Amino acid sequence: MITHTMMVSFERPLPASELDQYLADIERVMLDTGFAQSVAARRHIPVPGEEAIPALIATAIVQVAVADIEALAKAFTAPGLHEVIDHWQSRHPYRVAWANHEPLA
Repeated sequence: MITHTMMVSFERPLPASELDQYLADIERVMLDTGFAQSVAARRHIPVPGEEAIPALIATAIVQVAVADIEALAKAFTAPGLHEVIDHWQSRHPYRVAWANHEPLA
């Protein structure tokens, strides 16, 4: 099993309802690919003073579990995924850092 962990950092703060919709859209579209065994998306929990750290600070974390690296590659070419990404990028620009790894627990 491979876990794809994405750290999503929006350029500007989003209203709570918008962030909730983004997370729901990403979860749905990843599950709809048929390649994800599970998807979990959560908000980042801020710590006072972290904005002073010169690093990418996530707005949210998304984890997608897939069977193997081939399934992950296929998931990212599935219909609908890039439409959802483009929709959100055009409305609320964001950056993403990610890591593909074995399950941590």
